Amino acid sequence: MATGIVNNEVHVGENEESETLNGIEKLEISNGNDEKLQRKKIKASEDLCLPLKEPLKQTDPSSISVVELFPFREFPEGEIQQYKDETTSEEKRELERLEKTKYNAVRQAAEVHHQVRKYIKSILKPGMLMTDLFETLETLYPYSRLSPVSVAAHWTPNSRDKAVLQFDDVMKLDFGTHIDANTIVSPSFIGFAGYIVDCAFTVAFNPMYDPLLEASREATNTGLKEAGIDVRLCDVGAAIQEVMESIEVEINGKVFQVKRIRNLSGHSIGPYQIHAGKSVPIVKGGEETKMEEGEFFAIETFSSTGNISDLLGKGYVREDLECSHYVNFFDVGHIPLRLPRAKQLLATISKNFSTLAFCR
Repeated sequence: MATGIVNNEVHVGENEESETLNGIEKLEISNGNDEKLQRKKIKASEDLCLPLKEPLKQTDPSSISVVELFPFREFPEGEIQQYKDETTSEEKRELERLEKTKYNAVRQAAEVHHQVRKYIKSILKPGMLMTDLFETLETLYPYSRLSPVSVAAHWTPNSRDKAVLQFDDVMKLDFGTHIDANTIVSPSFIGFAGYIVDCAFTVAFNPMYDPLLEASREATNTGLKEAGIDVRLCDVGAAIQEVMESIEVEINGKVFQVKRIRNLSGHSIGPYQIHAGKSVPIVKGGEETKMEEGEFFAIETFSSTGNISDLLGKGYVREDLECSHYVNFFDVGHIPLRLPRAKQLLATISKNFSTLAFCR
């Protein structure tokens, strides 16, 4: 016998017959000899069902977990860019349905990213200390990076940094989310722990920079549309470069062609591995390695007006400034350490961050 409760009704399966009269549920059971025994009448709405609750809404600042906001564990899809050669065959659609559990696990992490991103955008304003901004972001999610106007990527303020966000700054906020094995909320998600959602957005208070932000946005969407199974990474890069460098922006009365930063790129992502071995270039002429079925990629584009330094003017960056974040190398095996303090430090890093990046 199978009985399930949905809304204010009782649904009966197998050999039972059900009849509803004025909110009263009468259940009868067949004994196999066509003799029916009438059971006690019960009120489904009072005895079996809890009253429907209003759906939870996120607080400001965020304090309710995504799991509580989506109690049925079905997380929103978000924006989808259609692959240019996407097939509509029934076979391919069935393969997509088989991956639903994995995608849903990743979308849980994506929804966390979305809500943190939404809140951070609401509090950004000129005059903020970079450390205050980072600590707020760190409170909401503990792995993030900021890159101000003169830094292309991978910078986070260290504890004594007094940098202030300015009105004319163009700043990228780059942070990742993932589902940890210790916080699995659904048995169906086991096996999909550690999948990382790596996402960044750029902010500029001065509308003069809007075309520059739009250039990166269009280039990123182009890369997403070009990506697909058996696509060569160099072809994705060529498409991104073509779109990005077709755009001009006017800064303080001077016109600049948008340039791509050729030695920065996107990358493949693995469980607990932010850079999983493949690079997605943003220029033509890169490697001919192909994307493969089941892989995850971060499509990242880096645009510049080229007016910051000679290097950026040539679409190239170099390492500079104080180191601010670190990562435990993936699959390096056992490392023999002699000093007890070094062993203790490595153990602390492994326990708290595993192979995920972390900041000072």
